[in-house]
Amino acid sequence: MRYKQILLRRCGVMLLALLLLLLLLLVRVFAIQVFQFEHYQKKVLDQLTTQSPVRADRGAILDAAGRVLATNQTLYRVVLYPNAVARAENSEKLAQTLQDKLPKLLQGVTAEGIREHLTHTSALERTLSRRVDRESAKDVIGLIKLERLEEILAVEAISARYYPYHSLASHALGFTGSDGQGLYGLELQYNSALCGVDGSYITARDSTGNELPNAYEAYIPAVDGATLHTTLDAYVQAVLEEQLESAMIESGAANRACAVAMDVNTGAILGMATGPGFDLNTPFELNAASLEALAALGLSEGDEGYAAEKNRLLLETWSNKSATEVYIPGSTFKTLTCSMVLEEGAVIDLDEHFYCGGSLHVADRTIRCHKKGGHGSITFREGLQNSCNPVMMTIAARLGCDKFYEYMQAFGLLERTGIDLPGEGNSIFHAPSAFTELDLATASFGQNFKISVLQLITAVSAVANGGHLLTPYLVESITDANGEESYRHEVQVRRDVISEKTARTVCEILAGGVAGEGGAKNAYVAGFRVAAKTGTSEKIGDNREARISSCIAFAPADAPKVAVIIVVDEPTEGSKYGSIVAAPYVANTLEAILPYLGVEPVYTADEAALRTLRVPDCTGLSVARAQNLLAAAGIAVSFVGEGETVTAQQPMAGSQMLVTGAQILLSLGGETASTVRVPNVVGKTAEEANLLLLDMGFNVAVSGAKDYRKNSKTVALQYPQAGSEAARGTVITLHFLYDEMQE
Repeated sequence: MRYKQILLRRCGVMLLALLLLLLLLLVRVFAIQVFQFEHYQKKVLDQLTTQSPVRADRGAILDAAGRVLATNQTLYRVVLYPNAVARAENSEKLAQTLQDKLPKLLQGVTAEGIREHLTHTSALERTLSRRVDRESAKDVIGLIKLERLEEILAVEAISARYYPYHSLASHALGFTGSDGQGLYGLELQYNSALCGVDGSYITARDSTGNELPNAYEAYIPAVDGATLHTTLDAYVQAVLEEQLESAMIESGAANRACAVAMDVNTGAILGMATGPGFDLNTPFELNAASLEALAALGLSEGDEGYAAEKNRLLLETWSNKSATEVYIPGSTFKTLTCSMVLEEGAVIDLDEHFYCGGSLHVADRTIRCHKKGGHGSITFREGLQNSCNPVMMTIAARLGCDKFYEYMQAFGLLERTGIDLPGEGNSIFHAPSAFTELDLATASFGQNFKISVLQLITAVSAVANGGHLLTPYLVESITDANGEESYRHEVQVRRDVISEKTARTVCEILAGGVAGEGGAKNAYVAGFRVAAKTGTSEKIGDNREARISSCIAFAPADAPKVAVIIVVDEPTEGSKYGSIVAAPYVANTLEAILPYLGVEPVYTADEAALRTLRVPDCTGLSVARAQNLLAAAGIAVSFVGEGETVTAQQPMAGSQMLVTGAQILLSLGGETASTVRVPNVVGKTAEEANLLLLDMGFNVAVSGAKDYRKNSKTVALQYPQAGSEAARGTVITLHFLYDEMQE
């Protein structure tokens, strides 16, 4: 009896345990079915399905006129299916075929690499090569058909980034990596908008990778990236880069150079360049300058340290010098010093005289003026126009350290500008508590502190536009894949810094210096009133004599529209002064872009006589049409030979020459213009040379210094050279040298 009771008790315990276990299992099943259904469904689907990505097209980047700066092109990806090779009856033969033939068709693909891919026998697919061009892709498709490799290889069309203008605006646009993600510039800043959202195509497969019939299948479409409409203008950018390159070559810049063109009334960046540039389509290849620098180190591929030096040079090449680096501005900063003291009305009088003896003693230091011997008695106006350091130090001392520091903050020089670019640099300036009388003196003429080029042009633009400090920007609007606008920039006024009266006064002083005998006279442009300031700063903490030469200008001075700055870091050839190294190229830039931006030139009588024109193409035209075309351009015409159609002309189409006395010789039939011995005009003034050459039937063009007439300069060089034979109508180019002026 007792035994039965024990047995029943044990059975009851076991039954209870089984019931509890069953209850736990039911609870777990319920939890899985109700609360974790989606999680386990996904795991099952992941095991049963293959998800193939559907790549979204990256959005385009356009310039202000709608020109395409960045877009996509179709390239191809070659895919290998190791799982299919392993399952094939003739797997060894297939593997050998792939190793023998694919390396001949695909650059960078080796037999060893293919063998390594095939060791992954469980992998459904492996990428053999990406970014394959159309011709190579056709060759692979031909191999697939010939060898019946449809289950082994596939060629997939992919979208790859392409920059139609190659190096244009390279530092502003930036570039993408192999995965299509933005790495630098606007490509990085607006990556989330540009990249879009990838879609996918999902199919069910069995354990061997074969697609299951009538099984689970889904398609999720991709959403293409948005389009950026930038403020950059391809024409302005091209002009800026051309002039920057000329400035670098002529000065032998040792540490690159940069330039910015900005709409002073909106903060829109019309052009932003760093030289040398690089090809955005091959960003990981060193440009010519970097290759030369690498070669100078005596390193070749495979040497220890080669990879590190190459990466260092690449990073330096990609750096946007205008926005990410800081420099000592030098005398270009004097524009802001004078704006500060003029805003404090009781501090200065415009016609007050100062005396510059060549130096000024401040605290325990003697600080020199750039002009040896000094400027003597000089007014406040002349002090800015002639870039006198003692005048700047004197007026800054009246302003005081605290007030000067307040204006530094107000002009935005102690904070980033907020431009829509990654990695913007910030200034290096004295702490308020450590800002001494001596620091104030040197800061007054732009020495002993560092700001970015972007910070300076933004601050000077505030002077140009009447006192409003703006936020510079590069993207005007963004539209989605359907063309719907999702963003539009609104002009952002950070603060009002100075009054319109002060701004207009400074503009007039700067414009007077350009039109007269100021240090920025090489920024003069016929037909336009230009306000400009040059600068030459010393690089601190460098044992060698290194300079930074620059010029900043805006125009028209009476109604400013655009500002341009060019900065050349460490010029090594010829003059080191910004008035020679940078100002002429700023002038050339303004001369080219102001008419393009809709600013009409207004010429004085003297300027009208110095205007140039581009010779039209008359070949193939009838005599009557050619006469009408040239009469409209103000060019005198004469004919050689007989006939009804122009067969040749002198000078050639596209030649540049002065309007005054312009003449063209048109050939009708086989006759050509007679030749004349070119006279020697070196050492003659422009008027003397022009008169002699025109009388002999030549045309005249001028290069070099723009102030050659008002300063009675003489011809330094001529081309063609004296004594050579040239056809009547040939353009003789006269070159005038710039003055070796300071600042």
